[in-house]
Amino acid sequence: MSDLLERLRGRGWRMTAQRRVVAEVLDGDHVHLTADEVHARAVAKLPEISRATVYNTLGEMVSLGEVIEVATDKRAKRYDPNAHRPHQHLVCARCGQIRDVHPSGNPLTDLPDTERFGFTISDVEVTYRGLCPNCAAKA
Repeated sequence: MSDLLERLRGRGWRMTAQRRVVAEVLDGDHVHLTADEVHARAVAKLPEISRATVYNTLGEMVSLGEVIEVATDKRAKRYDPNAHRPHQHLVCARCGQIRDVHPSGNPLTDLPDTERFGFTISDVEVTYRGLCPNCAAKA
């Protein structure tokens, strides 16, 4: 069973066939699929699953805090199941590929007090941008 399925079951989330398929599609490291990509993969496993069901299920998973919604520039939102492993993202500026990265240091404490302006920092989002190896080879 995937980590995401285990976490959802641990929360007592009712596991319908449709929800299970969506969770299975999102399983794995470096998974950052759009809702349409999730739907296409889910249909391959469960042909009767609707686009609305996929969108609703993704929304529920995000609301539960079990999946992170990742927005990069003006591209479609992507869904990251690694919600409980602190990480940042590395994004290819050309093709949009996203990878999870784990830089050393703690971005919550790296901001100097003089730059906090009295804010109590609760969350940090860092996105590294560049070209993936495939796009760099074509440049």
